[in-house]
Amino acid sequence: MSEIGLSPEVPASRLRLYLDLIRWDRPAGWLLLLWPSLAGLWVAAGGFPGWHLVAVFTCGTLLMRSAGCCINDVADRDFDRHVKRTAHRPVTSGLLGAREALAVGAVLALAAFGLVLTTNAATIAWSFAALAIAVAYPFAKRHLSMPQAVLGVAFSFGIPMAFAAVQGRVPGEAWALLAGNLFWVLAYDTEYAMVDRDDDLRIGMKTSAITLGQADVPVVMACYGLFLGIWFGLLWGRVALAPLALALVIASAQVLWHFTMIRSRSREGCFRAFRLNHWLGLTVFAGVVAGYALR
Repeated sequence: MSEIGLSPEVPASRLRLYLDLIRWDRPAGWLLLLWPSLAGLWVAAGGFPGWHLVAVFTCGTLLMRSAGCCINDVADRDFDRHVKRTAHRPVTSGLLGAREALAVGAVLALAAFGLVLTTNAATIAWSFAALAIAVAYPFAKRHLSMPQAVLGVAFSFGIPMAFAAVQGRVPGEAWALLAGNLFWVLAYDTEYAMVDRDDDLRIGMKTSAITLGQADVPVVMACYGLFLGIWFGLLWGRVALAPLALALVIASAQVLWHFTMIRSRSREGCFRAFRLNHWLGLTVFAGVVAGYALR
């Protein structure tokens, strides 16, 4: 290798860039996508949905979130270089080309689609809608004052797909759960947007944090309340009361903790609140699992 001018470290270096591209060292992102998808599976099945579907949705979630990172970084590369937190991403810094990043994303998306092919026709059909929403989100930030709503749909679409995989259809309760989860995404992604508000204002990016202004913290708290209210309201009376109530108490305590982190609107506090949201998702998922297991 050295005789033709190539270093033995090149493949490993490329792999590190790909791992940085898909945020491999930051699992919070795909966990935010995973917990509601798995919870949707449990609700759709009325309990444990089987290991095949658990594996498909777990691996598919990881693959699609990673593919989404590739698309997002290519779409935002000219904006990200002006934002402190994102200036060193592989595509933005020029370490990876846009075509290469999109090729990585395409391979990941195809792998996820391969998993979907092991389910049923309804899930396959809905997967195309999920992909379209994921591709649309990065561009929503240029045109919509609340692009987090588009992300909310994208990050909640595992729920109707879970119902499709279990029942072969998407009933009204799936859309109600999606609506509830959308409020959770609005809450945590507004916290995320609060971190970059100054940079986004300077470059003309549209975010919920900018649109809401001083109403950001109250709206975030209201969205958390709507999320918990819709989910636990739909599950109340259908699963064992004790684990559901315990999960609601623990989740509510976490929401109050988030208020203490974001009320001053500091970058550090808002970013920490965002990164800890996966524990809230896990709490709700655990309440769903225990509720069905003990009913």
